[in-house]
Amino acid sequence: MSSHAPDQARVIPLRPVPTEPTEPTPKEPLWRDVVGDVLRRERLAQERTLKDVADSARISMPYLSELERGRKEASSEVLAAAAHALGLGLADLLALAHGRLAQPTRPARPLRSRIAPRPTETQSRPGDVRLAA
Repeated sequence: MSSHAPDQARVIPLRPVPTEPTEPTPKEPLWRDVVGDVLRRERLAQERTLKDVADSARISMPYLSELERGRKEASSEVLAAAAHALGLGLADLLALAHGRLAQPTRPARPLRSRIAPRPTETQSRPGDVRLAA
């Protein structure tokens, strides 16, 4: 026998429901922050000044500074110029940025442990009506 009255509908969630308290998901880093960090780290590793790299890349020093701080979204042409000024190719810059993005921020748990199991055939009866809201 069903646990709900005949005139009441059962709500079946369409999205998985977490079975345990979830940890706050860390925010994904912005691309401009990652690329800027890579540019700055490479420039500092080479012990070069903003002015030196900006002049070599033929971009303004304030603009390069804003790129390094993640304040500006650079075009591929500007990124290539900055990379070349640092002795890198654009692919090198992108590979370094990818390496920073691919670093795990916390240990991953299996997806199955974070979501509730789907209802089985025995949990729903023929004739049940499911409404999506």
